[in-house]
Amino acid sequence: VRDANARFADVAQAKAEGYGPIPCVSGIDGGAMGIHYVNPKLIDDKVEIDHPEAVMYEPGADGKLTLVGVEYIADKGPAALGGQLFAFTNAPNRYGLPAFYELHVWAWKANPTGTFADMNPTVSCDMAPMEGM
Repeated sequence: VRDANARFADVAQAKAEGYGPIPCVSGIDGGAMGIHYVNPKLIDDKVEIDHPEAVMYEPGADGKLTLVGVEYIADKGPAALGGQLFAFTNAPNRYGLPAFYELHVWAWKANPTGTFADMNPTVSCDMAPMEGM
């Protein structure tokens, strides 16, 4: 995953490939997913390791976004990548999306709760912009 998506270290590359930001996502029990840059054209029943449906960044105090992980999303399931099953998110959900399957991969920032966990307790939304991106 790291090698296939290293190009996203610069958020400008994500933008150039059609990804757009959604607000920073944090958990009610702490931790966060960060700011997702999502490419809605990729959300279908195909999963390609080098074309994640979302790229996740942690906002820093200096305004810089640091790549922390990617998220693979499929609209049909069950879905899997490299033998790892995706989690099912039913509708209605906080994203306002139809039901979907997703897999987070914390490839650039270690997650003490697991490489494929949704929230990362070491990621924060504290420095995320409050309006627009």
